[in-house]
Amino acid sequence: MAKRVVIVGIPGVGKTTVVRKVVETMKKKNIDVESVVYGTVMFEEAKKLGINHRDDIRKLPIDEQRKLQIEAAEKIAKMEKDFLIIDTHLMINTKEGYWPGLPIDVLRVLSPTNIILIEALPNEIFMRRKRDVGRFRDFVDEEEIKREIEIARSMLSATGIILGIPFLIVMNRENYIEETANQILKALGVL
Repeated sequence: MAKRVVIVGIPGVGKTTVVRKVVETMKKKNIDVESVVYGTVMFEEAKKLGINHRDDIRKLPIDEQRKLQIEAAEKIAKMEKDFLIIDTHLMINTKEGYWPGLPIDVLRVLSPTNIILIEALPNEIFMRRKRDVGRFRDFVDEEEIKREIEIARSMLSATGIILGIPFLIVMNRENYIEETANQILKALGVL
């Protein structure tokens, strides 16, 4: 049975780096795997609206973001691999508040088999965000990062319950990418 694995985490947890390591390991084992960054698929659609940077998507009105989410989900849902890894966020911080990155209509289209939340310590997330000059992130302190982690955990468990799929939380400590990736690979039955 093909697996469609959604891997999520708040900005700065090292999610994309961990996903790369997971995919690299799977490919070494000759597993038919592909990873897709949900935000990149959304950005390709947003360019048609005149958006020039992916961080500007979250500044669009919610109804525009919702349309982009569905369009991206429909494109991703058509991908066929033994393992499809979807790198995304559970929530997006907008001017109106936190917007679900995976609302129920998007989840229905994607039909994930697993959802995995990558976490890191708040101080590590804070420092990673400060070092990431390629993104236009809002400044938040460690207390806000702690709140984001709490919200992400709530959304993770709600998603698992609503879809009836396994959900997992893995810790991505600084300089332990391989160990984090191995936890995911074991949960997916690859190791």
